Amino acid sequence: MLTDTRKSPYAVLAPLSYGDVKWTEGFWKEAEEQCSKKTVPHLQKMFESPQISHVVENFRICANPEDHRPHSGTAFGDGDFYKWMESAMYTAEAAKDQAMLDQLEEYVQLIGKSQQPDGYLSTKQIIAERNETGRRLGDINEFEVYNMGHLFTAACLYYRLTGRDSLLKIAEKSADYLEQMYRETLEKDEVQTAVCPSHYMGLIEMYRTTGNKRYLDLARLAIEARDSVKNGMDDNQDRLPLKTHKKIVGHAVRATYLYAGVADLYAEEGDGEYLEMLHRVWRNMVDKKIYITGGVGALYNGASPYGYFFRHRLVHQAFGYEYQLPNVTAYNETCASLGLVFWAYRMYLIEPRAEYMDILERAMLNVNLAAVSLDGEYFFYENTLRRTRKLDYRLIWRLRRARYILSYCCPPNLARTIAQSSEYAYAVSENKVYFGLYGASQARISLPDSVFTLVQKTGYPYDGKIVISARDVEKNGLCTLMIRVPGWVQSGSVTWAGGSMTLTEKQASSYVEVPMRPGSDTVTVEFDMPVRYTTAHPLVEECVNQAAVERGPLVYCIETPDAQVDTLDALLLDLQTEWKPVEYEIEGRKMIALEGQMYCQKKKRSGELYETLSYEGMEHTDVRMIPYFAWDNRSEKDDGTHDARGLKNKLDTPDEIEYDEMRIWLPVAYR
Repeated sequence: MLTDTRKSPYAVLAPLSYGDVKWTEGFWKEAEEQCSKKTVPHLQKMFESPQISHVVENFRICANPEDHRPHSGTAFGDGDFYKWMESAMYTAEAAKDQAMLDQLEEYVQLIGKSQQPDGYLSTKQIIAERNETGRRLGDINEFEVYNMGHLFTAACLYYRLTGRDSLLKIAEKSADYLEQMYRETLEKDEVQTAVCPSHYMGLIEMYRTTGNKRYLDLARLAIEARDSVKNGMDDNQDRLPLKTHKKIVGHAVRATYLYAGVADLYAEEGDGEYLEMLHRVWRNMVDKKIYITGGVGALYNGASPYGYFFRHRLVHQAFGYEYQLPNVTAYNETCASLGLVFWAYRMYLIEPRAEYMDILERAMLNVNLAAVSLDGEYFFYENTLRRTRKLDYRLIWRLRRARYILSYCCPPNLARTIAQSSEYAYAVSENKVYFGLYGASQARISLPDSVFTLVQKTGYPYDGKIVISARDVEKNGLCTLMIRVPGWVQSGSVTWAGGSMTLTEKQASSYVEVPMRPGSDTVTVEFDMPVRYTTAHPLVEECVNQAAVERGPLVYCIETPDAQVDTLDALLLDLQTEWKPVEYEIEGRKMIALEGQMYCQKKKRSGELYETLSYEGMEHTDVRMIPYFAWDNRSEKDDGTHDARGLKNKLDTPDEIEYDEMRIWLPVAYR
């Protein structure tokens, strides 16, 4: 179970256990299988390689007191490896892969040998102390607590999935160390905010798994300690007391992890001031700072809008100002959109509003799946919404997926989320079953009045028809299906034994209640999926007089191979076009593309910064649009290693690569 709120007094919903729900066919089944067969083994090779990531090698150095080799790789590699372990746990348990389960236990033993007697565990600092080249807890950007937080979560999942407590014992020792550290820093008035605070979620899962209230108390202490930080920054969301936050600011991964952890704390303790704060920052993000793809954190470096200028000028991976959503330079680190999923899911368990699952679905189906290639082995760190053929400047990461990225936090984070995706399908409360992510699946449902296997048949997200039935009924009492009507729905219907309902825009982003007696009833849901055009708020300056094409929950884009033009910048949307959904295949993955026509401008721009407007008419051209998640899978692949630090002296030079173009937002021809 991803996060266990079954006993959380302030959570309305409880998720199903991992073994009780599975994808059976179709879209999510394919994504899950590709993750299991390709992504998880690929990541293991990267982590095992001393020449590439050096992560496992760092543990081996720590485990041998006589080994004085230096640490290599990133400070946060330990935490990234724990995330990969989660993906391997899920996929191995699902496939009953005993060889991988045995390998995981070997890794656990290696981690245990690396741990210090006092419970401290972060390989970079352990190796530095051994070699007298550094020390622990000297710099928050060394990610020591981040590493421990992901250890906590992985340990809980390992215990829940396999019944083994070997990793949990290691995590408990680390939590004991963390508790002592927090108390000492508070006594000395030297509190610092751990970056990317994974330990809030991790500690609360430790409490839920072990029942030991010390871990809940420690999570609360760690969250409250943020208010004691001196000279805090928007970058870490600690400039202002936590309960006074009104807007989402700063580093997007740090923000989404923070608010996910606070949501976990609310689920256990019910502090209303925290919930009010979560509502405020959620609204600020969803209403004014999120991309159409579900990406967040628009700016690589952005001004801190709310801090003191001379002290808080730059924020990394920033949310920036309201409506500041550039396309070509959109940053959208993959871990930020994954952090959004973790936060949205926890809000959903607290208060089952369809909007939370709408946002989760948007991120999962669009920006998250776009971050990994269709073959499962290449990854984006940043997720742009537009790619041009040439740039006159160099972005920090190349605009092409790579097998390995120096900052390798995103690929394992993505792998564990895809491996765990079936857990987002259903949740229960009393005699109600709530529908989250739609997909062909089956789930064992145990309610007070009914026990049965729920079966969902659907071609979603390409087809809006969903047929729901039951089998293997043990207890045939009446239950209520809470059918999520996504926010994009404009029309549709729900039919069941003895009743029906017509869906309109009024029901969009809400739940409708449908009675079901598992022994006999079948429920059919129809969400109509016409192609629709979406426009942005006028203050999203880069999207003025432009529109995006969507169908169902999917955002579509156009790439160079799908238009017979010199540049995609010559294309304009013809609002009268009748788009035809067609089956299409990229890298062996079947999908629904859209074929239709756009206008093409006859006159080419000169390339000057400004030029006299000249109009020579337009003509139609045939085009194809593909789901955004499938882009960048038909151009040359990058087998090199992306090292952002190696680019620092080159950022003022143009990018040498010539790319296929891609656009989501397109100018509109009003005729």
